[in-house]
Amino acid sequence: METSSTSGAAGAESIVVENLHKRYGDFEALDGISFSIKPGEIVGFLGPNGAGKTTTMKILTCFMSATGGSARVAGFDVQKDSAEVRRRVGYLPENVPLYDEMIVFDYLRFVAELRGVAKARRQERIRAVAELTGLEQVMGRTISELSKGYRQRVGLAQAIIHEPDVIVLDEPTTGLDPNQIIEIRDVIKTIGKEKTIIFSTHILQEVTAVCDRIIIINRGKIVADGSLHELEARVAKAEPGLVVSYEGEASDALNAGLSNLAGVEGVSEVGGRPGSCTYRLKTLDKAATRRALLAGEPGVARELLSLREAEPTLEAIFRLYTGGETEEGARVEVSVADTSAMSSGGEEVVAQQGDAPVEASSENLNASPPEGAESMVDEAAAMDETSESEEVSRG
Repeated sequence: METSSTSGAAGAESIVVENLHKRYGDFEALDGISFSIKPGEIVGFLGPNGAGKTTTMKILTCFMSATGGSARVAGFDVQKDSAEVRRRVGYLPENVPLYDEMIVFDYLRFVAELRGVAKARRQERIRAVAELTGLEQVMGRTISELSKGYRQRVGLAQAIIHEPDVIVLDEPTTGLDPNQIIEIRDVIKTIGKEKTIIFSTHILQEVTAVCDRIIIINRGKIVADGSLHELEARVAKAEPGLVVSYEGEASDALNAGLSNLAGVEGVSEVGGRPGSCTYRLKTLDKAATRRALLAGEPGVARELLSLREAEPTLEAIFRLYTGGETEEGARVEVSVADTSAMSSGGEEVVAQQGDAPVEASSENLNASPPEGAESMVDEAAAMDETSESEEVSRG
């Protein structure tokens, strides 16, 4: 029976999650999270490692059961109607379930059959996803020969070959080089023109490059939900600041002078052009701080090049909503990664949360065949049983 792209239940939302819980012993991986996603949205599910991202993705794709609460995908309950959910969901796990010994074309044909794509349409669907994901040149190659970027393309192709309503991507650009990241982002944006996409990531820049909306999860709780513009506005209100540039190199004395100005709570150097230095000031009284800077008070008596309102940074957004620390007190480390944003003058900010509880993820599974393969076979069997019962009822 061929997969249908029509939802079998009423409702305008592609995904509805209500009071979802997941416990591992005494550890609460998900602590009553709720959110909904409309058709056609590309939503970034952002959080540090161990925040609950992969657990949520696996529940939405029926690879894991929740402890409490409910989730509906494409109008179907993930617990009661798991076969219907799987028909309508495309899933790319963090570690793509690929058979290394198979040729790309054969693998996609295999997945198309498992996913219930009608035999008469399989060739058409394989060609379509190969073109969309840029696989045309490697369709005759063995998967083991492919680069990480092309393996990820194959993963995306298998996730959409059955024309799902909803696509769930778990850390889709992890381990890719800058060019590969750009390419995969472009593919995601193209797919998102027609489908609902939710993808998890710990790369802050990822959400600005791809998403219409951002959901931030921390310690198993949803702590923020909105567009980038909305989150930036909240950060600007919660953490007002100024950016000041001076002639000459940065120095400890200048840093100390800025720290002592009226209203200043924090000072961070943010670079600057050759022969100059730039600082970001967190201040509770911008007017008082601005007056002190313009007056050239002791400690900051240098040639002032510029003074402007600070724009909210990705780091500031993340830190505001995650608190900057784990429950064990380990700092959230934010570093500049060598990724595509650097070529355009931006920064790829990667958030890593030390000592956070490790989620049950595919990285911890060393079974062969690859993670997801058995579930795909079980899923196909469930679909076949459904199809047989439908044939009997029609007969």
